[in-house]
Amino acid sequence: MAKVLMYTTRVCPYCQMASRLLEKKGVAVEKIRVDEEPARRQEMVDRARGASTVPQIFIGELHVGGYRELAQLDVKGELDPLLGL
Repeated sequence: MAKVLMYTTRVCPYCQMASRLLEKKGVAVEKIRVDEEPARRQEMVDRARGASTVPQIFIGELHVGGYRELAQLDVKGELDPLLGL
């Protein structure tokens, strides 16, 4: 199974939806809370090619984007193969 990393904040509804989608698939998600670790926000922006909103989701080294992009991959049937399911 691929490693999933999500940059998130405590109050982000899209972050919560992304977490639920991935948890439903049985995927453990490593979360970096940029509201608690503000120094990590610049790391997120750099890794996400300038994206500054949360969530920013990575599967392995692949930058997926946010919740909408994650959900689109799922609808197209492309998410499970990326996750190694």
